[in-house]
Amino acid sequence: MNRSSHVSLVTSFQTLVSKSSKGIVASLALLPIVAACATPTTQTPEAVQPAPESPIATTPETTPAPTTGAAQTGDNIVEVAQANPSLSTFASVVGEADLGDTLDGDGPFTVFAPSNEAFNAVPAETRQRLLQPENRQVLRQVLTNHVVQGQRLTAAQIQPGSVQTVAGNSVDIQVPQANQVRVGEATVTQPDLVASNGVIHVIDQILLPPNFNL
Repeated sequence: MNRSSHVSLVTSFQTLVSKSSKGIVASLALLPIVAACATPTTQTPEAVQPAPESPIATTPETTPAPTTGAAQTGDNIVEVAQANPSLSTFASVVGEADLGDTLDGDGPFTVFAPSNEAFNAVPAETRQRLLQPENRQVLRQVLTNHVVQGQRLTAAQIQPGSVQTVAGNSVDIQVPQANQVRVGEATVTQPDLVASNGVIHVIDQILLPPNFNL
Protein backbone atom coordinates (compact mmCIF):
# COMPACT_ATOMS: atom_id res chain seq x y z
CA MET A 1 0.00 0.00 0.00
CA ASN A 2 1.39 3.38 -0.97
CA ARG A 3 1.44 6.38 1.34
CA SER A 4 -1.47 8.18 -0.25
CA SER A 5 -3.75 5.19 0.18
CA HIS A 6 -2.71 4.88 3.80
CA VAL A 7 -3.50 8.52 4.48
CA SER A 8 -6.89 8.21 2.79
CA LEU A 9 -7.75 5.18 4.91
CA VAL A 10 -6.82 6.92 8.14
CA THR A 11 -8.86 9.94 7.18
CA SER A 12 -11.91 7.82 6.43
CA PHE A 13 -11.58 6.05 9.78
CA GLN A 14 -11.36 9.33 11.66
CA THR A 15 -14.41 10.62 9.84
CA LEU A 16 -16.33 7.50 10.79
CA VAL A 17 -15.28 7.77 14.41
CA SER A 18 -16.28 11.43 14.47
CA LYS A 19 -19.74 10.70 13.09
CA SER A 20 -20.21 7.84 15.51
CA SER A 21 -19.20 10.04 18.44
CA LYS A 22 -21.65 12.73 17.37
CA GLY A 23 -24.44 10.13 17.16
CA ILE A 24 -23.65 8.80 20.62
CA VAL A 25 -23.54 12.31 22.04
CA ALA A 26 -26.87 13.12 20.35
CA SER A 27 -28.40 9.94 21.73
CA LEU A 28 -27.16 10.75 25.22
CA ALA A 29 -28.60 14.24 24.90
CA LEU A 30 -32.01 12.80 24.09
CA LEU A 31 -32.09 10.54 27.14
CA PRO A 32 -33.42 13.21 29.57
CA ILE A 33 -36.12 14.18 27.08
CA VAL A 34 -37.19 10.58 26.62
CA ALA A 35 -37.17 10.07 30.36
CA ALA A 36 -39.31 13.17 30.86
CA CYS A 37 -41.83 12.05 28.28
CA ALA A 38 -42.13 8.56 29.63
CA THR A 39 -45.36 7.97 31.60
CA PRO A 40 -44.43 7.16 35.14
CA THR A 41 -46.00 4.08 36.55
CA THR A 42 -47.44 4.51 40.03
CA GLN A 43 -48.40 1.68 42.29
CA THR A 44 -52.01 1.88 43.43
CA PRO A 45 -52.10 1.43 47.16
CA GLU A 46 -54.19 -1.44 48.35
CA ALA A 47 -57.50 -0.43 49.88
CA VAL A 48 -57.46 -0.78 53.62
CA GLN A 49 -60.44 -2.76 54.79
CA PRO A 50 -62.05 -1.24 57.92
CA ALA A 51 -62.04 -3.43 60.96
CA PRO A 52 -65.42 -5.04 61.58
CA GLU A 53 -67.45 -3.13 64.14
CA SER A 54 -68.23 -4.92 67.32
CA PRO A 55 -71.95 -4.93 68.12
CA ILE A 56 -72.79 -2.61 70.98
CA ALA A 57 -74.87 -4.31 73.60
CA THR A 58 -77.85 -2.23 74.66
CA THR A 59 -79.52 -2.56 78.02
CA PRO A 60 -83.31 -2.70 77.68
CA GLU A 61 -85.12 0.10 79.44
CA THR A 62 -87.37 -0.84 82.30
CA THR A 63 -90.29 1.19 83.53
CA PRO A 64 -90.54 1.29 87.27
CA ALA A 65 -93.88 0.28 88.63
CA PRO A 66 -95.80 3.14 90.19
CA THR A 67 -95.97 2.99 93.95
CA THR A 68 -97.70 4.85 96.71
CA GLY A 69 -96.65 5.32 100.29
CA ALA A 70 -99.07 2.66 101.50
CA ALA A 71 -98.20 0.24 98.72
CA GLN A 72 -94.50 0.46 99.57
CA THR A 73 -95.16 -0.57 103.20
CA GLY A 74 -97.77 -3.19 102.26
CA ASP A 75 -100.57 -1.63 104.34
CA ASN A 76 -103.95 -2.99 103.28
CA ILE A 77 -107.40 -1.51 103.93
CA VAL A 78 -107.65 -2.91 107.46
CA GLU A 79 -104.13 -1.81 108.42
CA VAL A 80 -104.67 1.71 107.10
CA ALA A 81 -107.92 1.95 109.09
CA GLN A 82 -106.21 0.66 112.23
CA ALA A 83 -103.47 3.28 111.87
CA ASN A 84 -105.95 6.18 111.55
CA PRO A 85 -107.18 7.51 114.93
CA SER A 86 -110.48 8.70 113.45
CA LEU A 87 -111.29 5.16 112.24
CA SER A 88 -110.62 3.17 115.41
CA THR A 89 -114.30 2.25 115.85
CA PHE A 90 -114.62 1.22 112.20
CA ALA A 91 -111.50 -0.97 112.48
CA SER A 92 -112.92 -2.56 115.63
CA VAL A 93 -116.35 -3.42 114.20
CA VAL A 94 -114.72 -4.82 111.03
CA GLY A 95 -113.04 -7.33 113.33
CA GLU A 96 -116.34 -8.01 115.15
CA ALA A 97 -118.06 -8.74 111.84
CA ASP A 98 -115.23 -11.04 110.64
CA LEU A 99 -114.67 -8.82 107.60
CA GLY A 100 -110.93 -8.57 108.16
CA ASP A 101 -110.15 -11.49 105.86
CA THR A 102 -112.29 -9.96 103.10
CA LEU A 103 -110.71 -6.50 103.28
CA ASP A 104 -107.24 -8.08 103.52
CA GLY A 105 -107.79 -9.53 100.04
CA ASP A 106 -106.44 -8.36 96.70
CA GLY A 107 -109.37 -6.07 95.95
CA PRO A 108 -109.25 -3.45 94.76
CA PHE A 109 -111.73 -1.85 97.15
CA THR A 110 -113.15 1.61 97.59
CA VAL A 111 -114.29 1.96 101.20
CA PHE A 112 -116.43 4.79 102.55
CA ALA A 113 -115.52 4.36 106.21
CA PRO A 114 -117.62 6.12 108.89
CA SER A 115 -115.59 8.13 111.37
CA ASN A 116 -115.71 7.58 115.13
CA GLU A 117 -118.10 10.54 115.36
CA ALA A 118 -120.42 8.89 112.83
CA PHE A 119 -120.64 5.74 114.98
CA ASN A 120 -121.13 7.82 118.10
CA ALA A 121 -124.15 9.49 116.46
CA VAL A 122 -125.95 6.12 116.41
CA PRO A 123 -128.02 5.57 119.56
CA ALA A 124 -126.08 3.56 122.12
CA GLU A 125 -128.81 0.90 122.34
CA THR A 126 -128.63 0.31 118.58
CA ARG A 127 -124.83 0.03 118.70
CA GLN A 128 -125.03 -2.54 121.47
CA ARG A 129 -127.55 -4.67 119.58
CA LEU A 130 -125.39 -4.56 116.45
CA LEU A 131 -122.43 -5.93 118.38
CA GLN A 132 -124.32 -8.91 119.78
CA PRO A 133 -123.24 -12.25 118.26
CA GLU A 134 -126.73 -13.07 117.00
CA ASN A 135 -126.75 -9.83 114.98
CA ARG A 136 -123.35 -10.36 113.35
CA GLN A 137 -124.90 -10.91 109.93
CA VAL A 138 -126.77 -7.60 110.24
CA LEU A 139 -123.54 -5.86 111.20
CA ARG A 140 -121.83 -7.37 108.13
CA GLN A 141 -124.66 -6.07 105.95
CA VAL A 142 -124.24 -2.56 107.38
CA LEU A 143 -120.47 -2.54 106.94
CA THR A 144 -120.43 -4.04 103.42
CA ASN A 145 -122.86 -1.29 102.41
CA HIS A 146 -119.80 0.98 102.66
CA VAL A 147 -117.58 -1.13 100.37
CA VAL A 148 -117.32 -1.02 96.56
CA GLN A 149 -115.39 -3.98 95.18
CA GLY A 150 -113.41 -4.06 91.94
CA GLN A 151 -112.67 -0.34 91.81
CA ARG A 152 -110.06 1.94 93.35
CA LEU A 153 -111.80 5.31 93.13
CA THR A 154 -109.80 8.29 94.32
CA ALA A 155 -111.65 11.52 95.05
CA ALA A 156 -110.55 12.92 91.68
CA GLN A 157 -112.00 9.87 89.89
CA ILE A 158 -115.38 9.85 91.60
CA GLN A 159 -118.15 11.00 89.27
CA PRO A 160 -121.79 11.84 90.01
CA GLY A 161 -124.03 8.81 89.68
CA SER A 162 -124.31 5.67 91.74
CA VAL A 163 -122.13 2.76 92.82
CA GLN A 164 -123.02 -0.81 93.72
CA THR A 165 -121.88 -1.90 97.16
CA VAL A 166 -120.84 -5.37 98.28
CA ALA A 167 -124.11 -5.51 100.24
CA GLY A 168 -125.92 -5.38 96.89
CA ASN A 169 -127.35 -1.90 97.29
CA SER A 170 -126.96 1.14 95.05
CA VAL A 171 -125.58 4.26 96.71
CA ASP A 172 -125.91 7.69 95.14
CA ILE A 173 -122.79 9.78 94.57
CA GLN A 174 -122.90 13.56 94.28
CA VAL A 175 -120.09 16.00 93.55
CA PRO A 176 -121.70 19.40 94.22
CA GLN A 177 -118.41 21.24 93.84
CA ALA A 178 -114.71 20.63 93.46
CA ASN A 179 -113.11 18.76 96.37
CA GLN A 180 -116.50 17.86 97.81
CA VAL A 181 -118.06 14.42 97.52
CA ARG A 182 -121.33 13.23 99.01
CA VAL A 183 -122.16 9.53 99.36
CA GLY A 184 -125.84 9.06 100.10
CA GLU A 185 -126.49 11.48 102.98
CA ALA A 186 -122.85 11.43 104.11
CA THR A 187 -120.03 13.79 103.19
CA VAL A 188 -116.43 12.75 102.61
CA THR A 189 -114.37 14.49 105.29
CA GLN A 190 -111.00 12.84 104.66
CA PRO A 191 -110.40 11.51 101.14
CA ASP A 192 -107.77 9.27 99.60
CA LEU A 193 -106.31 7.15 102.39
CA VAL A 194 -104.46 4.94 99.93
CA ALA A 195 -103.86 1.27 100.76
CA SER A 196 -102.09 -1.49 98.90
CA ASN A 197 -105.43 -3.03 97.91
CA GLY A 198 -107.65 0.02 97.58
CA VAL A 199 -108.52 3.41 99.01
CA ILE A 200 -110.51 4.68 102.00
CA HIS A 201 -112.62 7.84 102.14
CA VAL A 202 -113.70 8.85 105.64
CA ILE A 203 -117.36 9.93 105.84
CA ASP A 204 -119.38 11.65 108.58
CA GLN A 205 -122.45 9.35 108.61
CA ILE A 206 -123.21 5.64 108.52
CA LEU A 207 -124.76 4.39 105.28
CA LEU A 208 -127.60 2.19 106.52
CA PRO A 209 -129.08 -0.29 104.02
CA PRO A 210 -132.61 0.41 102.74
CA ASN A 211 -135.37 -0.74 105.09
CA PHE A 212 -132.84 -1.28 107.85
CA ASN A 213 -134.49 -2.24 111.12
CA LEU A 214 -132.89 -3.52 114.26
